[in-house]
Amino acid sequence: MLWVMPPTALPLRDIHLPAAIGWWPPALGWWLLIGLLVLLTAALWGYRRWRQRRQMRRLALARLEEIRTREGRDLVVALSRLLRLAALEHFSAEAIAGLQGEAWLEFLDRPFKDAPFRHGVGRCLADGPYRRECQFDKLQLLEVCQRWLQKLPPQAQSMRRPR
Repeated sequence: MLWVMPPTALPLRDIHLPAAIGWWPPALGWWLLIGLLVLLTAALWGYRRWRQRRQMRRLALARLEEIRTREGRDLVVALSRLLRLAALEHFSAEAIAGLQGEAWLEFLDRPFKDAPFRHGVGRCLADGPYRRECQFDKLQLLEVCQRWLQKLPPQAQSMRRPR
């Protein structure tokens, strides 16, 4: 005869379900997706900023073409204003907003080896707007300003003021 134990006497326990899966920490795939979204956002922001700066350079060159028709002191004032606005758009305001005179010309000469602003026709930009008459070669001045605008970086750069 078979001996059968009653079910209440068996040492059985009820089925225990595992604890619910928490939402933190996320799985590796979610971390990769988050990282990819952050990188994509940064790349899109950088690309947009780069295109904006390139567009500003193109607008400055177009404005230079409009200025070509001016003469004398009006031309010097317009060129000085255009270069200052382009510089403020491409470089930090703290570095260049207070530059004037020789310091401004030195800043403008940074992309060039021949220093056309300090030792050339661009010198009239320092004091030309304040003179009644300023003698300069219009075509050379326009060419130097165009070269400077073309050398503007497409990305913002911080240039510290020389001490």
